[in-house]
This record gives sequence, structure tokens and C-alpha cells, in this order.
Amino acid sequence: MQLMFIILNKTECLETLLEEFVSNGIKGATIVDSKGMAHSLAENDEFRFVSSLRSILNPDRKESKTIMVVMRDNKVEVAAKLVNSVTGGISKPDTGIIFTVPISYCEGLIE
Repeated sequence: MQLMFIILNKTECLETLLEEFVSNGIKGATIVDSKGMAHSLAENDEFRFVSSLRSILNPDRKESKTIMVVMRDNKVEVAAKLVNSVTGGISKPDTGIIFTVPISYCEGLIE
């Protein structure tokens, strides 16, 4: 089993992504509001050197969504393809990142 983290900067894709997950048998995601370090530092005047990041960051996007979902190993590739399809490509700037962490123990998961 794997725990997939999706840090989604393109929050406008969230609802469509979740619908695609459900349609492909991926359920039980938890979504948390989150903010990247650069955005957080750019808001603090004490870090003037970071303030220059404002020009390259999307000023309209203040928050991201962190999606966490436990899934069987065979669903990881499916989920990654769905994320890429819905977002137009996770590797594009200011879109997000995906990574997984292996789970050695899990209790309470309903499939």
C-alpha cells in the first residue's frame, strides 16, 4: 500500500480530479488547505530578499490543496495519470507535485 500526496497548486482542478478518482475506484481522500514556503515568506516584510519572489509567483493563488489518499500499489500509476490528465501536466510550473510513501501498516481502511 502507498500513501499518495498531491500538492495541488491548480486548485481549480480539485473537484474534477476527485470525480475522476471516484470514477476509477480511488476513494477516501483527505484534503487539507496548504501554503507553500515561498508564498508564506513573500508575505513577511522581514524577508525582503524573498519578496522578489512575488513577481514570479502567482499572486492570485494564496493557497494550495494537499490531497492525501491511501491506495493499493496498483492504483498509484492510475492516480498519477489522472492527476496529469486533469491538470494538463503536473510538471508544468505552478501546478503541483505528487509523491508516495510506502505504508507498512494500515488499519480502518474501508475498500
